[in-house]
Amino acid sequence: MSLAVVVAAALFVGVLAYALFGGADFGSGFYDLTAGGTARGAELRTLVDHSIGPVWEANHVWLIYVLVTWWTAFPETFAAAMSTLILPMLLALLGIVLRGASFAFRKYAATLGQARLFGAIFAISSVITPFFLGAVAGAIASGRVPATGRGDLWTSWLNPTSVFGGIIAVGTCAFLAGTFLCADARRSGQRRLAEQLRQRTLAVGAVTGITVFAALIPLQRDAPTLADGLRTQAAPLIAISALAGIATLVLVGIRRFAVARVTALVAVAAVVTGWGVGQYPWLLVDQVTITDAAGAPATLQALLVAVGLAAVIVLPALGYLYKLTQSESWSR
Repeated sequence: MSLAVVVAAALFVGVLAYALFGGADFGSGFYDLTAGGTARGAELRTLVDHSIGPVWEANHVWLIYVLVTWWTAFPETFAAAMSTLILPMLLALLGIVLRGASFAFRKYAATLGQARLFGAIFAISSVITPFFLGAVAGAIASGRVPATGRGDLWTSWLNPTSVFGGIIAVGTCAFLAGTFLCADARRSGQRRLAEQLRQRTLAVGAVTGITVFAALIPLQRDAPTLADGLRTQAAPLIAISALAGIATLVLVGIRRFAVARVTALVAVAAVVTGWGVGQYPWLLVDQVTITDAAGAPATLQALLVAVGLAAVIVLPALGYLYKLTQSESWSR
């Protein structure tokens, strides 16, 4: 395994972590958006605030890690992607900023109208941000980002692969969040709310699963390189994702929420990893490989040292934070 591939694997670990932890964070906004009116949705929105309040900022560490690693290790492809996909990236960034600001401001709103406005911005931003990030992934996977120069500003991300990528990103985020919120509601003794969330999570999970496999059809034409990789080297991961997704639906259905969180993470991790494995060895599909896109060996070596230090210093703190948010004492 070459040094460039090792760095690319470290980069993809960040993508996977952001998909899982940031995804569960973003997905909570879907349930906030569909909670209902002020009185009807108050209990669910309080649960969302309580569940993501300690971690929503920390989860963006993974996005920063991905961007810094990408532009340091593979600078020309980063420049090409940012030039071509500047519109969805800006919209995703706008969603992140608006989401964070409105999540904080709605707690200190002077009037009910202001609280509703900030809540609506938070919920809508939570949905559109993963959509645009998924669209970016679809653009890269379908070979619409040239290695040099700039691709089309619109068709690069307004195409079947990108649209399906965005929809799947929103669905998987909501599915993850629903599974975790069910467990949080049950642990805090809110059984009626847990039952409402259970029904919504089952519906979201079923629709998302169907969408994932329905997307394989247009991919054959729109992203043939990725489709071929999904049929071959990534096929075991797609199978694992399907089995884990079905297991999660069953576990949520029988109200085994604690175990369902694990299988939901496996399902999403498998489908995201399947995307990465499916497009290997391309960094920008059909344009440039990981090895050809890599920077200087000294830069890659220094970057791996930095990644190792970050793993030792940052990961224990993040792990402890996540553990605290799931503890019984925190729930009470």
